[in-house]
This record gives sequence, C-alpha cells and structure tokens, in this order.
Amino acid sequence: MELRAVQATRYVTPFREGGSLPGLVEADDDGLYVVKFRGAAQGPKALVAEIVAGELGRALGLPVPEIVLVEIDPALAGGESDPWVKELMERSPGVNLGLDFLPGSMTFDPRADGAPPPDFAANVVWFDALVTNTDRSPRNPNILTWHRRQWLIDHGASLFIHHTWLDPVAHAQRPLATISDHVLLPFAGSLRDAHERLAPRVTVSLLREIVALAPDVWLEPNARIGGPAEQRNAYIRYLTTRAGASEALVESIEEVRRAA
Repeated sequence: MELRAVQATRYVTPFREGGSLPGLVEADDDGLYVVKFRGAAQGPKALVAEIVAGELGRALGLPVPEIVLVEIDPALAGGESDPWVKELMERSPGVNLGLDFLPGSMTFDPRADGAPPPDFAANVVWFDALVTNTDRSPRNPNILTWHRRQWLIDHGASLFIHHTWLDPVAHAQRPLATISDHVLLPFAGSLRDAHERLAPRVTVSLLREIVALAPDVWLEPNARIGGPAEQRNAYIRYLTTRAGASEALVESIEEVRRAA
C-alpha cells in the first residue's frame, strides 16, 4: 500500500468553504487535486487524519477519492494576488495532501439524490463512529454525488484524540456524541450488521500499512506519546480498541434511533 506523489505545477483557485482554505491545484501528472495545506490552521494532524481515516474507509470498501502526496514549491505563491493564499502556500513547503478532484460533483442531498442503500448508509455511520468523524451532518454532509454515486470527503476532523492523546483507551470506548446528527443515520440499516461486516476487517496488519503512509514530518513530537513510530502505534492501539467497542459503535447509536 502506498500513496502516489505528485509535484504541484499551478495553483488554480481556493475553496472558501471551511477554515483550512484548501485549494484546487494542478500537478505534473496533469491531474487536478483539492489540496489541504500543512500550514493551515488545523496543522498537520488534520492531514494525518485524512490519510488514516480516508484509507481505512477505502480498505473497508467505502468510496473515497484518491489521496495523493503533493509537493509544494513556495515559489508557486509568487504570482498569487490573494494574501491569505500566498501566506498559506509559503507556510506549506514540501509535502502536502491532495484529494482527486471530482469535476461536476455536487454536495449530497437526499431530496435530490434519493435515499442511499440502507447497508451503505449503515456502513458509513459505523465507519464515522469508528474514526470519530464529527463532520457529516445535514448542514455539512461532506459527501459528494458524482456520476450518481456518493463519495466521502473531508476526514480531517476525525481521530480528534490525537490532539491530546489523553486516556486513549477510555476514549476509544466512548460513543461519538455527534452521531445523532449524522446525515445518513435516518437511512441506515442495522448497525449490528454493519459492525459484523466491517469490524473484523480492522486488523493490526491493515492499520500498520495505513499509518505508515503518513509522512514522518507530519507526526510532530508529542510529549505524551513520543515520536512518529510511537504515534503510529498509538493510532493502531486506539483503532483496534475502538473496533471492538460495540457499545460505542452499535448499541449507543441504536439507542439514539429508538429515542428519535
């Protein structure tokens, strides 16, 4: 398992949604990518979350646009007139993160796109509970419809335990407080069935491959956990513990639905 690396050749336009100011960038493979910059306010941990959650979702069979590593030369900012964009690019030399741009895609809207299949919706709800993704609400679904298929994007807010690494074992067994607001929960089939389909696939060997994809430079030293190797092990321990926490990933969510 590896991520492709590309060199940015042209900054096309910023996306104004959200606080990270991602930008549309053309690369030396002639592809267009939505780039999230390591110098943005959320910092490199958001890029690590994009890789770990995004590639785990892909390994579980969920549709996630291709993730690539994008090399940024600060000289690209030379002709940029927007001072915010210019500063962001100058703060983000070296390796950044890009997601394949889906031209013509639209934000998922069940009224226009129709209800998704129950098993698919349940899988996404379970997956977001696993990676503690707090950012999949009706107001901001972070799901795109492209060629009549739904694609999952924007996982930078996931795995928020890594901002503190405070008591990760207990944290891994807690329900996700925001899951009641999940955009796909009203359409989801059995969360128990989703757990039985997906939890056995969250293995140590798979997670070891996935966390190895995050560049060392994004895994800044952490006083509580340690350096890059120790942090990778912490992600593996956290996610394997959480994958076994059926109370957090199944029962608590079903209780939310029964109470609705």
